[in-house]
Amino acid sequence: MAEPDVEALVEGINRWVEVETNTPDAADLDRLMGIVAGEASGFGAGIKRFPGRSGRGGHLLVRSPWGGLDEPYILTLSHLDTVHPKGTLSTTLPIRRDGDKLYGPGVCDMKAGAYIALDAMRRIAEGRKSAPLPVWHLFTSDEEIGSPTSQALIEELGERAKYCIVTEPARNGGHIVTARKGVARFELIVEGRPSHAGARHHDGRSAIKELAHQILTLEAMTDYERGITVNVGVIQGGTGSNVIAQHARADIDLRVPTAQAGEEMVAKITGLKPQTDGCTVTVTGGMNRPPFEQSEASRRLFAHAAGLAEEIGFELIGEHTGGGSDGNFIADKVATIDGMGADGDGVHTLNEHIFVSSLVPRMTLIKRLYETLE
Repeated sequence: MAEPDVEALVEGINRWVEVETNTPDAADLDRLMGIVAGEASGFGAGIKRFPGRSGRGGHLLVRSPWGGLDEPYILTLSHLDTVHPKGTLSTTLPIRRDGDKLYGPGVCDMKAGAYIALDAMRRIAEGRKSAPLPVWHLFTSDEEIGSPTSQALIEELGERAKYCIVTEPARNGGHIVTARKGVARFELIVEGRPSHAGARHHDGRSAIKELAHQILTLEAMTDYERGITVNVGVIQGGTGSNVIAQHARADIDLRVPTAQAGEEMVAKITGLKPQTDGCTVTVTGGMNRPPFEQSEASRRLFAHAAGLAEEIGFELIGEHTGGGSDGNFIADKVATIDGMGADGDGVHTLNEHIFVSSLVPRMTLIKRLYETLE
């Protein structure tokens, strides 16, 4: 085949970005899944759609034209949902090109990475070639909210996979991700005793006051030396300034580097006790994504990818990150590399962009992995 055309890659990525796919917008997600399915079937790939449930969009599995259904395979994971509300494209973050930067909602996280991985499969297929292992590329619709309807599917597909490539965006100038922290989410609910803030202040037990104590306790659990962070991200409570608050609540995010740290911290957070007489504290939740600790098989996969990158002409550097991905669900069982998508910046902001110059090298690396992994 001809050398990769960067402008063709940009055009293809823009087609996907033009369909806004905020996670709650199931119909738009299903529409983009249909576009991707059409592009993949056009070069002979097998298609399997998984209908949405619980009000979410569906998922799509693209199987390479080569390889049998009973063989071990390379599992590529991509999500097509974004954090950007519908209408962002026409207002605050339109698609635009500024030198090496291509802007758009979800272009970095992670439509560019999803697109170049599918393009790598297409290039092998249209070159009338095959590879040692089939490639099964799963596109999901709910990663940005913790993958509630896709987690079981990812875990099921991971059971037969030999390798896993995750097309989340690159980090810090093109680094890939070799380990990720585990993620836990909790809801803390406080019940107090209401009373009139003027006439009967002494009778009340403020749920907000108790929540404040709990927030300080939670935030104090952060331990940077151990790589543990706790964040109280949302709080709500009270009904009026002249009422001692009966109700208060908070949403909590926990990040841990190891499964052992996860068990320890989940026990601490779910074991919180009230610090104000007359108040009750209830904590629900737990681990959403287990830690992605780099296994020996994943180290070998990284070394292989680094050798291929050197042949292509760039240095591949691995790093650990605090953010979770769908790779966390299966990295303890399958050799996994993450952050294989386009290099860029501004993820989850109105400055989200990719570096166009990263597209061909990154796509070529994925293609070479498909061609050489056995």
